[in-house]
Amino acid sequence: MPANIGYATPDASSPLAPLEFDRSPVGPEDVLIDIRYCGVCHSDVHQARDEFDGALATTFPCMPGHEIVGIVAETGSAVTQHSIGDRVGVGCLVYWGAEDQRGGTDEQYQNPPAVFTYNAPDPRTGEMAFGGYSDQIVVNEHFVLRIPDSLPLEKAAPLLCAGVTTWSPLRRWNVGAGQVVGVAGIGGLGHMAIQLAKARGAEKVIALTTTPDKKDEILRLGADEVLVMSDEEDAETHAASLDFLLSTIPTPFDMNPYLALVKTGGTLATVGMLEPSLPGAIDFGPVTMRRITIGASLIGNIAETQEVLDFCAEHGITADVQVIPVQQINEAYDQMVAKNVLFRFVIDNATLRTAGA
Repeated sequence: MPANIGYATPDASSPLAPLEFDRSPVGPEDVLIDIRYCGVCHSDVHQARDEFDGALATTFPCMPGHEIVGIVAETGSAVTQHSIGDRVGVGCLVYWGAEDQRGGTDEQYQNPPAVFTYNAPDPRTGEMAFGGYSDQIVVNEHFVLRIPDSLPLEKAAPLLCAGVTTWSPLRRWNVGAGQVVGVAGIGGLGHMAIQLAKARGAEKVIALTTTPDKKDEILRLGADEVLVMSDEEDAETHAASLDFLLSTIPTPFDMNPYLALVKTGGTLATVGMLEPSLPGAIDFGPVTMRRITIGASLIGNIAETQEVLDFCAEHGITADVQVIPVQQINEAYDQMVAKNVLFRFVIDNATLRTAGA
């Protein structure tokens, strides 16, 4: 009988359901983790439903999950950074793109690409890797993060993706004191970006949303203002006011109303959207006339992931989560697409072994 259990989907149109399987053996450099919680990222929905193209196209069966926290259960003979009983996490990456890239920084930009936590060939077995919607995972120690004791595990899980994905561009563009910062899309990523930008010392953080009924919750996160993008008059009062705008919107959208908010010399960086932009979504006239920089950022590297975990522990920042049993994952996907979650679903992985799983 297979030793492990998780939730996976056999094709793009089927719901996720229990799947028994075997994790790879623990090698000399590996860490075996008993998974306690796993965050549910919007990219999990895209991947499970095969909504990405090209190199990100889905291979089935697909078992998502890359916001993983748990306890070290076993370590390989050469492991030095982690011990049995440690609180640890695993994010989007589990191996280097090639052996000669070991030790390099910015693992997420390696070529050939680094091995993602799921839907990528496991270099040890050649088979497709399964993610954190499961009871255990085996990962090379370099890609295992330390979870500070002050962070509750369930609230730390989203920091492994949503946290570092927003932290990395804030850090790269040196967002901080004296700046007016906009955050577009206040979901799993956006709600972390608001808290991180405030803690980095931004003068003002303005949340940009198309969901006005979230306003009170968004202000509670620390945003100074909430701009509902459908309110044209309010948008006009904020024209050319932002030094930095971080878009976490995960689907193609008209960028022009957002570019209108960026001041001369400002920057719009996107982290949420991996699909082709809509026709006419960017008017380069105002981009050129105001010398706006348009950039992007892909998750974050391993060092940045540890950095954001430690920063959040220091500043008392955690994700707002709704913990669910794994049996509710398909309903959770539908609610995420409908923007009906405040602000991150997190799976209680103990429910994998309950009756009826």
